[in-house]
Amino acid sequence: MDGDLENVLNGVGPRLRAARKSRGITLDDLSAETGISVSTLSRLENGRRRPTLELLLPIAQAHRVAIDELVGAPQTGDPRVHMRAVHRSGISYVALTRRPGGLQAFKVIMPGGRPMGEPTTHEGYEWLYVLNGRLRLLLGDRDMVLVPGEAAEFDTHIPHALGSADPEPVELLSIFGKQGERAHLRARADPKKP
Repeated sequence: MDGDLENVLNGVGPRLRAARKSRGITLDDLSAETGISVSTLSRLENGRRRPTLELLLPIAQAHRVAIDELVGAPQTGDPRVHMRAVHRSGISYVALTRRPGGLQAFKVIMPGGRPMGEPTTHEGYEWLYVLNGRLRLLLGDRDMVLVPGEAAEFDTHIPHALGSADPEPVELLSIFGKQGERAHLRARADPKKP
């Protein structure tokens, strides 16, 4: 086997383990997400089993990363980021971060004039920033409208729902942390002080 290929394959296991640990999940959790047995996942991480496309695809999807990040594929020389939107229930999500775990950033485009869903709760903390349009945010017993340039942050254990406040679409940035990470803002209280 070619030495470069052997090195790439030997590096997959540690990358798989690092991706899983950065998300803070167990082999059992990943097995439930991917349908791959715990023993197979363990052997992949320990380098006792060679990775195949059939195994790497569901793992990459679970970690929300490209397969080339898991295998350490060499750079192609093209610095452009090729983002692809994911569409769910008429809403478009464009991932702006490509690393597993930690804070995740998305550009979200919601169509206007559609009914909002029922408020939901889940693990995490979310920060929103409205780029265009008017965002309706139901948060607990509060019903508010955010306009371009406004931001909101909240614990996602609070029942919440998002939607366009108008017949026009709304575009926003969303930063989400599953383990409750918050967006930290740095600002000077006195602009005259360095």
